[in-house]
Order: sequence, then structure tokens, then C-alpha cells
Amino acid sequence: MIAFEHVTKDYHVKGVHKRILEDASYQFAEGKNIALMGHNGVGKSTMMRMIAGIEAPTSGAVKCTEKVSWPMGFSKGFNGLMTGVENVRFVARVYGCDTEQVLAQVQEFAELGPSLDLPIETYSSGMKARLAFGLSLAIRFECYLVDEITAVGDQRFRKKSEHALRERIEASRVVMISHSERTIREFCDEGVLAYGGKLYHYDDLNALIADYKRFC
Repeated sequence: MIAFEHVTKDYHVKGVHKRILEDASYQFAEGKNIALMGHNGVGKSTMMRMIAGIEAPTSGAVKCTEKVSWPMGFSKGFNGLMTGVENVRFVARVYGCDTEQVLAQVQEFAELGPSLDLPIETYSSGMKARLAFGLSLAIRFECYLVDEITAVGDQRFRKKSEHALRERIEASRVVMISHSERTIREFCDEGVLAYGGKLYHYDDLNALIADYKRFC
């Protein structure tokens, strides 16, 4: 179960106040692959981070009884002074996984070669995203959080990422942010539209996409 209960989320940056959600309640349907749509800047990535426990709401509660991934491609949790290998082993230990098995899967998927032995601070943003995506796939979660990450890399790597994600959600599920109709239709069963500080549920993806185009 993943649910927002009367969640308000505010940001105060350089004297500017921005409200992402205002007393919003929403329960993500269990066992369903959910699309999260809305215009740029509405706070979709912030909502993902709240589901993952990376950020807290200003008020209200985000409840999660599932084992959820961090947003796939989210690399800010890496220690920049540690190498890719060291970061992978550390995360694997935190989740109680076989460190060498996880490392082998990340090496195969991320295709970073010798760069895995270099400090993360030397990585480009794309390299960090590949590492984070590969690490997410190497650890089994009940729900994968995906924030447009299949756009990382060249066309071959994007196809590889989409194929790997399909395999994972055969036994798990996904909450996905995407502006791509094709991606939403391929991966998701139903969706939610973030608009005006509220969350609106859609059983019908066609209706979701139509309102997304209309309002966003």
C-alpha cells in the first residue's frame, strides 16, 4: 500500500514560496502499474521522493507498506568520494543482498567498464544515472519508482532499459513519471494527474492523457 494522507508540501527558496500539494489524499491502487502525469514543475519528482522516503511532507503523512525502490536514476544518494564499486557494495549491504552478485549485475547492465573503479565525483550525470538505474534493477523491490529514466543514454541503451524494466514488473509493479504517451500506454494500467495541488485518479489511460494535454 502506498498512500498520501492529507499531504501538504511547501518549498521556500530565496524568499519564494511554492506549494506542490495542498491537503492532498490519494491511495495508489495495489497491484497496479500507475502513471503519474502533470506539467513540468508541478512536483512529480518531489512526490516520487516522498514515496521513497527521501523527502518528508510539510504536513500530513505518506504511508508505504511495500518495499519501494528509490527513484530509478536518482544518484544524489551516492558518496562522491567513494568509487562506483564501493557505492554498489554499500547499498547492497544496506538491503541485505549478496554484494558480489549485485555488483556483477550492475557491471553488466550499466556498461561503465573501468569507470566503476573511479570516484563517483568524476562521473557525468549520465554515468551516475546508468549506475543508479542498474543498481535499482539489481535489487528486488515490490514497487519500482521510475522518473523518465528510460530516456538516459543512446537508443540501444534505452531499449535495454525498457526491456529490463518489463522483466522486473512481471513480478513487481511500477509508479512511473513520463510525458511519453507510448511509454505510459506500454507500462501502466491506470494513472493520476497532478494539477493545482491535488491528485486526480483515472482508471482510463485515454482519459488521463486527454486531460493531461488539456490542462498541462
